[in-house]
Amino acid sequence: MTSPTTPEIRHLGVADYDTTFAAMRAFTDARTPDTRDQLWIVEHAPVFTLGLAADRGHLLAGATAIPVVQTDRGGEVTYHGPGQVVIYLLMDLRRNKPGGKLYARQFVHKIEQAIINVLGAYNLVGERIEGAPGIYMADGPKRGAKIAALGLKVRGNGCTYHGLSLNVAMDLAPFSWINPCGYAGLETVDMRTVGAHAQLADVQQQLAEELIRVLAVPVDAPAPVPQPAVQPE
Repeated sequence: MTSPTTPEIRHLGVADYDTTFAAMRAFTDARTPDTRDQLWIVEHAPVFTLGLAADRGHLLAGATAIPVVQTDRGGEVTYHGPGQVVIYLLMDLRRNKPGGKLYARQFVHKIEQAIINVLGAYNLVGERIEGAPGIYMADGPKRGAKIAALGLKVRGNGCTYHGLSLNVAMDLAPFSWINPCGYAGLETVDMRTVGAHAQLADVQQQLAEELIRVLAVPVDAPAPVPQPAVQPE
């Protein structure tokens, strides 16, 4: 039986970015201490989004072919498009740490761990890089390439929105039209490029469920070693 404190997973299908952005803000404006947390799974049409500190100079030649939206999340410029898992976390961080608030840094660490665990299930090794939010390939010919991005908004009351993106099977060309997350020359890959042929819907559900599992683990508990759930083809 699902606990009432377990986030609800909502599948939005293919949804317009502007409409989803407005809906996240409206949900957060209207929520009360009793409002159940939600994870929104969505796939967007091509769009570049800018964080609060984003420098438009990171939009390069070719970027004019795709809409650009200013947001209120943290971070720089990123790209969303078909074949990418996007999950927005509409959470009250005060609920996720016994006896107190789950701090933003701990929240980000848990999100990153969930992504690493899901990649591990497809025999891919992801890692964090200090000072560069997101997840990067830890080995192989694409070592150092970015495969997942994070960008969050945490309000003063501990409520969050925006979230993460994980590249599954995309047209990667638009990433070459920006400096991803503000880093010139940073290569961006998807799971298909590094040898994992997965269905988008499968990865969407796996990542949402892993986020819920990881967020429920006490902050000071040791992280489990991920076990591959999918055999290489």
